[in-house]
Amino acid sequence: MTAAPGPAAGGRAAAPPAPLAARAARTRLDAQVRPVRLGVRSAAVLALVSAVGAAAFCWPLLAAHGSAVAAHSADAPWLFTALLPLLVAVVIATIADTGMDAKAVAMLGMLAAAGAALRPLGAGTAGIEPMFFLMVLSGRVLGPGFGFTLGSLTMFASALLTGGVGPWLPYQMLAMGWVAMGAGLLPGAHRLRGRAELALLAGYGAVSAVAYGTVMNLQGWPYIAGLASDISYDPHASLGTNLARFATYCLTTSLGWDLPRAALTAVLSFALGPPVLRALRRATRRAAFTAAASFDPPAAGPSGGPDGSGGS
Repeated sequence: MTAAPGPAAGGRAAAPPAPLAARAARTRLDAQVRPVRLGVRSAAVLALVSAVGAAAFCWPLLAAHGSAVAAHSADAPWLFTALLPLLVAVVIATIADTGMDAKAVAMLGMLAAAGAALRPLGAGTAGIEPMFFLMVLSGRVLGPGFGFTLGSLTMFASALLTGGVGPWLPYQMLAMGWVAMGAGLLPGAHRLRGRAELALLAGYGAVSAVAYGTVMNLQGWPYIAGLASDISYDPHASLGTNLARFATYCLTTSLGWDLPRAALTAVLSFALGPPVLRALRRATRRAAFTAAASFDPPAAGPSGGPDGSGGS
């Protein structure tokens, strides 16, 4: 009769299979990954810019009833000049703060260049913009402060590549910065892994892709002339009426672009998420953004001096 398998010789338990051991080791290493810290100054500037940006997006709905806000479409370039320095201030404050060193700046430049190169691939056709998934995954690994800076710089660099510089650019930079920042604020950054994390990121990517198109619609909606009366902005209408008009405007003009963008972001997050997340976490772990630099004094030699010369 064959004996049942038991412990290995010497009472030692058998080692776990190699794939399971490798997965457990990778999980332990992932737990050591820490995002780029968001300092006090950069957090304050980021909060200020986000508040100003929210007001810049929503001012048509916040304007007083019966105001002549629609007559100020020529003011868009002034909003451009007001918002762009604030966005530059966020980047400078984040880099100058203690949360970003030379290694983080190098990674910021590399990811911004990769995102800018991805954007022209779809050329905006039917909303196909593959850069969204990279912004979501990068914000997830590297944190909200890094994510906002990355999203803003990527959109600025891609606008230079595609010739898309105009009064709408600061709004695009703000919206993309919020997309990447939101990914950094998702729960379970140190615990959630595998399919559950991919599902979370894919769902967030899809929702944020639609939200991006919606807020950009809000930016251009009051200035577009020649629209039908049931979807155009009416400064003399109530807030509820304008909200209904805006919803109709989004459904009839941009939903055909927003939904494909959302679907592509979700598909790429599932398909390319595992290798991209591993690469980002490996680079972040090796860069050790949060490790403090330390300098050890030279060891004393046999005669008491640092080189064994007795100090003479």
